[in-house]
Amino acid sequence: MNFQQLKIIRESARCNYNLTEVANTLFTSQSGVSRHIRELEEELGIEIYIRRGKRLLGMTEPGKELLTVAERMLNDANQIRRLADVFSNNDSGQLHIATTHTQARYSLPRVIKEFRLLYPQVKLVISQGNPQEIAAMLHSGEADIGIATELLMSDESVATFPYYRWHHAIVVPENHPLTQEPNITLETLSTLPLITYRQGITGRSRLDNAFKNAGLTPDIALSAQDSDVIKTYVELGMGVGILADMSYEAHRDKGLVRLNAEHLFDANTVWLGLKRGQLQRNFIWFFIQLCNPTLSLHDIKEKVLAEATEEMVIDYQI
Repeated sequence: MNFQQLKIIRESARCNYNLTEVANTLFTSQSGVSRHIRELEEELGIEIYIRRGKRLLGMTEPGKELLTVAERMLNDANQIRRLADVFSNNDSGQLHIATTHTQARYSLPRVIKEFRLLYPQVKLVISQGNPQEIAAMLHSGEADIGIATELLMSDESVATFPYYRWHHAIVVPENHPLTQEPNITLETLSTLPLITYRQGITGRSRLDNAFKNAGLTPDIALSAQDSDVIKTYVELGMGVGILADMSYEAHRDKGLVRLNAEHLFDANTVWLGLKRGQLQRNFIWFFIQLCNPTLSLHDIKEKVLAEATEEMVIDYQI
């Protein structure tokens, strides 16, 4: 048994048992993945997967138990690597942030600039994705910090901290009829083609709930993953944009007008996430504090490490 085999077991579950995707994720060949699976099953004397011909459909009961152990062992191995990093060099290394386009483009530049002044020897990597992808990168240890509006708060394996609150805003071209409306309503918006975020990101659930609670069905003419795309199609006159208020910049978005929507949609919170129970280098703790200065380093560490320690002990006793 080796770590590559354990990684294949873990990634096969994440990739819905598509061995081509597993091979691409682990930078190997599909034949190599199949060989590792076959050798591990022969070594253990069990069938790990439910099969239909050569196709994997899911995991057997022994396979599910093996997956739990594999994830635990890989997490522990990652902890050992982090332990070395923590005590070998606290002021250099790499900080990997997984976040959405909106946060990477609009909220993080100020924090990143300040962080670089404090830790010039730390290399930064910013990966953009949807909340599900961000959570997956935190779970696997690929990302140190995850930042998103949706999903992170409900993930029990992630310790979360509030970053900031924001509202949706309406964006239209200059001279659009809505600019003459003294009080824009959901009823009015429901009669117009709307351009906003796709489901599952950047507070889209707030929009859907607002219309649903009002008994209205919005006409979502186009949904996209990031704010810049939304603004592009609003500029083309394809519809009314609803996006994060911080993503409108008057000096750059000339030709567009931002209209207040705070009375229409509930406020949103952006969350900072760290994997529970995972040792962190000091500069990662400080990055969280730079994002939200009201947080103390003690409280950040305690939430990530102390609470997780108890959960991990329970987990190991199962």
